[in-house]
Amino acid sequence: MSLQFEKLCSLILLEHFGEIIQKVGNDLYKCQSKPLNLIVGSTKLPFQKVKQALRIMIQYGFVTFAEGQFPDKAEYTLLADKVILLLRYPRYLLLMKTQYGDEAEMLVEEILRRGQDTASSVIIRAATRLKESLKVEKVCLVTLHDKFSVLVNKQFLMRCPSPDEEKGVPVLTIKEKLLYLPPELNLKGLADIEEGKPGDPGDGGIYWRVNFDRFHQDFRDQIMVSAISRRCDDNAGELLKELLKQMYLRTEAWAATSNPVPFTELREAVRKQSSRPLLGQYIEQYLKVMEEDSSGFVSKVGDSSGGQYSINMKTAFVQLTWATIENIVMERFGSKGARIFRLVRAKKFVEQEQIQQVAMIPAKEAKLLTYRLLEENFLHIQELRKSLANNVPNKTFFLFHIDLNQVARMVLEMCYKALYNAMVRREHERSENRRMVEKQQRIESITLTMREQGATAEQLAEIEEMLTPPEQALLEKVRTMINKLSEAELQLDETMFILQLYLSYQV
Repeated sequence: MSLQFEKLCSLILLEHFGEIIQKVGNDLYKCQSKPLNLIVGSTKLPFQKVKQALRIMIQYGFVTFAEGQFPDKAEYTLLADKVILLLRYPRYLLLMKTQYGDEAEMLVEEILRRGQDTASSVIIRAATRLKESLKVEKVCLVTLHDKFSVLVNKQFLMRCPSPDEEKGVPVLTIKEKLLYLPPELNLKGLADIEEGKPGDPGDGGIYWRVNFDRFHQDFRDQIMVSAISRRCDDNAGELLKELLKQMYLRTEAWAATSNPVPFTELREAVRKQSSRPLLGQYIEQYLKVMEEDSSGFVSKVGDSSGGQYSINMKTAFVQLTWATIENIVMERFGSKGARIFRLVRAKKFVEQEQIQQVAMIPAKEAKLLTYRLLEENFLHIQELRKSLANNVPNKTFFLFHIDLNQVARMVLEMCYKALYNAMVRREHERSENRRMVEKQQRIESITLTMREQGATAEQLAEIEEMLTPPEQALLEKVRTMINKLSEAELQLDETMFILQLYLSYQV
């Protein structure tokens, strides 16, 4: 792991959990695993504080433990990749809201807030929040329970493992058949607890957590469908979505290439969708276009059953990574720099003189841009000797090429650095204008109270005038800046997601 990644993890822990957990996280990051007494010694924190910090980080899935070198003594390991996922929580909630509604969003949000919790506790807290937001006296607990079961069946939520037997260092295990088995709750006991009466919902000791891989699977599919929709049209995107559904019936979700999907089954599935009659009519032509497209998302692998089609996940993310890096080169080096980058990509290995001729850029400018790309590590150079003799002049060729794996890792590091800078800047803007923001919040609170008490428009206007026009302009500027930085963080996370998926498929 890199220095930029470490700084980003540290800042995320500080922002969400405070200084003590940040110190413990930093200490664990520097070592692969460490026992409790060594963490206390290196962080110089009180024993109970370190113990509590580890307990919280284990609850959120940021730290795991196992028996170390000494029996009956646990060693703790930080999962830094899980810490970075904190930045993606808003995207998880948006996916839940758009696909399964407000109830599902609240259920997932409650679990994300606690790291892990029992189904009954999550449902009761979600019901309380729904009553407050909808301003109703009662919420149907059966609906929330059914929605929770749907999320478990769809594998967005999963059971947490539990210790199999009490010994020195517990080993957390769970049977595979129980992992996605929906909870069976006593709804009467659940209703009693909601009303403040004693009751037993019947799920004591069974905890649930979010299955991040399932969310990432949907994000991956969305990226691919969006890419095909932009490249062809919405019907092509819908066809790819249907291909993905058929793929999951016969292939593991994270396979590099899907098993073949028969054309007849795909056609029947598309015809059942009455919303896309044009797609059902021209499905063969759409498949032909997608199969012949240079992106290589879909390929034809057989002619039986009217043809068999396969989705190439690995190839798709190679193409998406190329497109992402080309866009970055375009932004940093301009259209001519991007032209040189695309030329080297197409030729694989190319000399400096050939770049000048084929790219149709003046020699001096082409050389300058080529060596800037080389300096920034977007291009690499390969030395090729024509003769092994050292005393023979002019027998060495220098060929420019692109190592996509290396460039993807470098751009990922750039994303970590940019994300860290955006978060630091956002926090700086907030802290610099904290008093102004607090003043505005107090005025809004007073205005709301006065409106509820039936204050006149003149009285409300007088309260709002407590904030002068220059202060209002400054607040608007700060709000715009923070919104832009937050948007930049989400866009950076999307870029990171594509690059991380590409690198995972290369392993």
